[in-house]
Amino acid sequence: MRLGEKLQHLRFVEGSHRGLGRPMTKAEVVRAMGAELGEGISHPYLCQLEGGSRVHMTSRTRELLARFFKVLPGYLVDDPEGFEETPRTELPAGPERLRSRLAAQAEELRDEPFLAHVMFKLSRVDNPGRYVELLDRLLEMSPSALDRVAESIGQQEGVT
Repeated sequence: MRLGEKLQHLRFVEGSHRGLGRPMTKAEVVRAMGAELGEGISHPYLCQLEGGSRVHMTSRTRELLARFFKVLPGYLVDDPEGFEETPRTELPAGPERLRSRLAAQAEELRDEPFLAHVMFKLSRVDNPGRYVELLDRLLEMSPSALDRVAESIGQQEGVT
C-alpha cells in the first residue's frame, strides 16, 4: 500500500472514530492536528503526501501524523514492492483447514475466555463445518423454537 492510500484510510478510520460517518477531510485533519497537538502540517503538504506528488516527509511530519492517527511512525511509508499483509502459508484443505483457523482464532481470543473455549472445542471435532452450519441455522430460529431445541438437548443429555 502506498503512503497516500494509507493516509486516505486513516482519514476514513479517524472520521468513523469521531462519529462523523464519513472520512475526515484533509482540512479537518489539519485543523484537528493544530487544536489537539498544538502543531501540525499545512493543507497543501498533506495534499501532496496523499496525492503522491511528495513521496518523502520529514521525521517531524511523520511523528505528528503518527501521533494524530495513533499509529506507529513506521506505518507511514510506502510498503515495499510485493509486500503482502497476510502470510502466504498454505493451510491444509477440507476440515483440517477450518480446524487450523479455528485453533488460531482461539489463541487470538484469550481475552474472551468463553468464546476462545468454544473455538478451541470446534477446532477439535471431526467436521467443524457441520457445527458451524448448525450454528447458522440456530441463529435464524425464533427464541421459542430455540427454547424447544434446548429442551430437547437437555432431555437427551438426561438419557445418556
